[in-house]
Amino acid sequence: MVLTHNLGFPRIGAKRELKFALESYWKGASSREELTSLGAQLRQRHWQQQAGLDLVPVGDFAFYDQVLDMSFTLGNLPERVRGFRGDALDNYFRVARGRSAQGAEEHAGCCGGVAAGDMTKWFDTNYHYIVPEFTAQTEFTLDASRLLEQVGEARAQQGVKAKPVIIGPLTYLAVGKAKDGSDKLALLPRLLVAYADLLAALAGQGVEWVQIDEPLLATELDADWQHAFNNAYHQLKSAGVKLLLATYFGQLLENQYLAANLPVAGLHLDAINGRDDVAPLLNLLPAHKVLSLGVVDGRNIWKTDLNAVLDWAEPIAARLGDRLWIAPSCSLLHVPVDLDGEQKLDPEIRSWLAYALQKLEELKVLATALNEGRSAVRQALAANQQAVSARRASPRVHNPAVKAAIAQQDATLGRRKSDYARRATVQAARLRLPAFPTTTIGSFPQTEEIRHARSRFKAGELDEAGYKAAMQAEIARSVREQEALGLDVLVHGEAERNDMVEYFGEQLDGYAFSQFGWVQSYGSRCVKPPILFGDITRPRAMTVEWIRYAQSLTSKPMKGMLTGPVTILNWSFVRDDQPRSASCKQLALAIRQEVLDLERAGVRVIQIDEAALREGLPLRKSQWKHYLDWAVECFRITANGVEDDTQIHTHMCYSEFNDIIASIADMDADVITIETSRSDMELLDAFEHFRYPNEIGPGVYDIHSPNIPTQEHIVRLMRKAAERIPAERLWVNPDCGLKTRQWSEVIPALANMVEAARALRAAA
Repeated sequence: MVLTHNLGFPRIGAKRELKFALESYWKGASSREELTSLGAQLRQRHWQQQAGLDLVPVGDFAFYDQVLDMSFTLGNLPERVRGFRGDALDNYFRVARGRSAQGAEEHAGCCGGVAAGDMTKWFDTNYHYIVPEFTAQTEFTLDASRLLEQVGEARAQQGVKAKPVIIGPLTYLAVGKAKDGSDKLALLPRLLVAYADLLAALAGQGVEWVQIDEPLLATELDADWQHAFNNAYHQLKSAGVKLLLATYFGQLLENQYLAANLPVAGLHLDAINGRDDVAPLLNLLPAHKVLSLGVVDGRNIWKTDLNAVLDWAEPIAARLGDRLWIAPSCSLLHVPVDLDGEQKLDPEIRSWLAYALQKLEELKVLATALNEGRSAVRQALAANQQAVSARRASPRVHNPAVKAAIAQQDATLGRRKSDYARRATVQAARLRLPAFPTTTIGSFPQTEEIRHARSRFKAGELDEAGYKAAMQAEIARSVREQEALGLDVLVHGEAERNDMVEYFGEQLDGYAFSQFGWVQSYGSRCVKPPILFGDITRPRAMTVEWIRYAQSLTSKPMKGMLTGPVTILNWSFVRDDQPRSASCKQLALAIRQEVLDLERAGVRVIQIDEAALREGLPLRKSQWKHYLDWAVECFRITANGVEDDTQIHTHMCYSEFNDIIASIADMDADVITIETSRSDMELLDAFEHFRYPNEIGPGVYDIHSPNIPTQEHIVRLMRKAAERIPAERLWVNPDCGLKTRQWSEVIPALANMVEAARALRAAA
């Protein structure tokens, strides 16, 4: 019999219950008991929703991040949080966001907070994890209580067979950072002791299977890391539990033999992204091992073509029998919870979709067909085929005019009229900015008043004129505050925008929008990716009216704020029926029209955010060039139709981009702003060996933490930046937008930033 299992479930709740509980707790509006009780309720609900599977993941729930959970399980806490009073949950939130709940910090004497852990993207997803920190002296001390308690909770639920989920030791080391530059692999012997103890503790609880996630196997590994994999799993093979080694997000390729022959009981393969690995693995896998195939896409929301899966899976099932398991390709953390709540979504498009719960139903249909024959699920397969075929044939998906426009593109679309040196001269004459010019990344706090007005407008309780007046009032407030602070280049604050991608998608033909399609980005931050289902066009201007109004309120330069085509693509649920590059070029042409309309409206500073450029990189460096070529081309098509005196900015957040710095330079933006505050300017190391030609704003204010940076801290960071980049080409700015912060935090932080810039000018 083919078995079914899941690698992980969305933890935020169908109605974002976890988000609201966390934010309430952090504000001191609810108790620790209420938060932990809500967590238990969500776990129980999610296990019950998965109870029809043969194995259900346990340990995939986290209050902030699963990697941070693993750090605490291993006792790998940064030194800076070890001296505080309070329990592990307080320190957990301090590492995650710089502080815990208000009451906990008052008790611990920690009102100012501590430095939050570095945060970056989990492989090539839009999920952010807290980076483990190592030094040569790092020791690991196991605390298995969280996982063991959750195993006990799961076993108390009827029909749930628990399969604990942990991050594997090699992936844990690889995604961490050696703060002292030491060799991370040298820590493996110590780390394996903790892993062996953890597996023994699980075995002592009667656990049969443990899922151990090693997505690192989908990347290029040198000989040392390959040897480390063999060494690690030979040491763990006698742990007393069966290990299901799970790899996902990409292909194994040259790691096929290594993965197939590690001493584990089973191997999970992402058969969505690594379909070509399946046939070789069937011949490489020892006869006693389970092969788990990820046959349902865990990262996108389109219905699975069930008959197509069965066409290639049936021979495998016949060959492997009980040794074949099926699952989603990866954790369902990356998709929304339940499509059934989407009653306002266009019915035709809704019929093409599957969220987490629907994907698990697809899995059950596939298992039944493989075990009992297709006739046992004839009606389900017929309904699925009808939906899949309808999507492929729909005229709403295909627009011949868009295809023709793409075909007519030529290289001149991506070229500025002059090189940067000439542009910098005319831009300086026009803008007349001081040294170390100050600006922000675009958004200001999304206040309760903004959210209330937006909710009333969507509900029909506020007419368009009333909504416009409310947003203009918020824009005016943002402009007043920036002028009072003394910022040099202003922004309108984006009060009218629900999300930096969703806002644009709502105004582009070819997109659809959900009500409840929330996914976790980090901690309590959830996003609702738009659904790119068809060819893209821009029917009308999207931002010009708002920016023109903001510019009318000030004599200072006002930035036009846009999201770039690569980020819109990477932060959407994208089409799977054409190359991503084709969709991106369509978006580039649409956003280019908006850039030119802003310029015609008199806007001479335009920021085109490409926050997600790096996360679209393939996991293997050998495949990077192809992606970077079309991604950079799309940005240049978007940005480069303007005159020399229009200054183009772009922004990238939480992107380890040192290894793609040449491609970033090829984007030819006049100014790039980046996140560097959490990494203490480490991201600027690339500039020691690469002469970046244009201007750069290294972020000096960590907006993902409530902590307020001091003037001295900002000056220190900027001086570190000036060691790598000529001071005359440096800007001073936060590392990302400010929509998630409160005005009470933003104003003092920006005041310190402006004063720091003045101090730098005075010292120059």
